[in-house]
Amino acid sequence: MSRHSMIDNIFSALPEALPEELVQTLAESETVRIERIVSHGHATPPGEWYDQERDEWVLLLSGGAGLLFEGEESPRGLEPGNCLLIPAHCRHRVAWTAQGVRSIWLAVHFQGGSAA
Repeated sequence: MSRHSMIDNIFSALPEALPEELVQTLAESETVRIERIVSHGHATPPGEWYDQERDEWVLLLSGGAGLLFEGEESPRGLEPGNCLLIPAHCRHRVAWTAQGVRSIWLAVHFQGGSAA
């Protein structure tokens, strides 16, 4: 069996209804995980924060979103094509995602360099 996978499209097989944000692992190794995240008006529940063990690089492919980082007064707005690096243990939350359109993210979680 070949190790080559079939060509796929990041925008294919989108669910019709999204009662919750959809997170799908596209590829994974011991040190890296690549995900497709599909949001449609979703946000991190009030009072909850992400505090991840690994660095995360995210790219918004479609839709719109606002990310709020602990200590900042207002969310950072993202539009398609915007990307950013979220260091490990940088507390953040999704303040909002666009209504009426799916927001599709590509997220890469990886183990960054060791701290001094």
